[in-house]
Amino acid sequence: MQVAQQAAPNSFSTQEAAAAAGLTPTRVRGVVRRGLLSPDRGPARHYRFTFQDMVLLRTVKGLLDALPPRRAFAALAHLRTHPGRPLSALRLRAVGHHVAVQEAATLWDAETGQGHLPFAAARPGEVQPLRHARDGGKGGPKAAAAAASDAGQGGEGEQPQEGAKLDSDDWYNVALDLEETAPEQAPAAYGRALVANPRNADAHVNLGRLFQVRGDLKRATRHYQLALHAAPKHQLALYNLGTVFDELDELDAAVGYYRRAAEVPDAHYNLARIFELRGDELRSLRHMREYRQLSTRRE
Repeated sequence: MQVAQQAAPNSFSTQEAAAAAGLTPTRVRGVVRRGLLSPDRGPARHYRFTFQDMVLLRTVKGLLDALPPRRAFAALAHLRTHPGRPLSALRLRAVGHHVAVQEAATLWDAETGQGHLPFAAARPGEVQPLRHARDGGKGGPKAAAAAASDAGQGGEGEQPQEGAKLDSDDWYNVALDLEETAPEQAPAAYGRALVANPRNADAHVNLGRLFQVRGDLKRATRHYQLALHAAPKHQLALYNLGTVFDELDELDAAVGYYRRAAEVPDAHYNLARIFELRGDELRSLRHMREYRQLSTRRE
């Protein structure tokens, strides 16, 4: 039995944790009952959740949004029984009807250990597969054109044959649909959107996100930078660049991008976490308060 202790200043009650993670208090308590979390206890024996606990609760929320609860919790329970990193340190995502663990450029099933191929090659007659990057520029039409070729063209200078009447926005919407129905084909469709309009900032952001999930941070960064070249205040591009530098432990750069993404609630959440790690309690609490306010407005 845990001994009651004074609540830490940067800890959260069950109600606060539930609100911040987008879960119900009952669901949060269920996560604890399943042994997935072991929160501290406050003076009245109430649960007190840390920032690290919040990371896992937000992961649980994402999995429950995509999978049946039984499937999500079975995978989490399986991971908990194996030695290694704690659950909160794992990058988890839903792939089809399963939970997958992302490690660098590899993706494997949480229950079976079987590997996934995040970017499967297209079959004949389908959208063209990805090509390797050839341009390292950070902005400008030439860099954007090279990035479009990198993502979706069969060869430099070729014109797409199938769907040639679709414009950039059409291809972008096709790519969004493919992310749900055939995710291995979505990158090439975003590439077609960029062939039609190299300054389609949203297509750059989404293609960058797919590279980032794959673990290819170099190409992810390039597409986010190209998005900002086209739309300097693009909030998701700024936020996603923050997450790249956060992942690389380049926290000063991450903080700079998170601050510029002030309209994105998670930017404030990540700032709160970084400032807590740095021992700056005032800034940590201020950004957590901003995170809660922005999250409430979007509900």
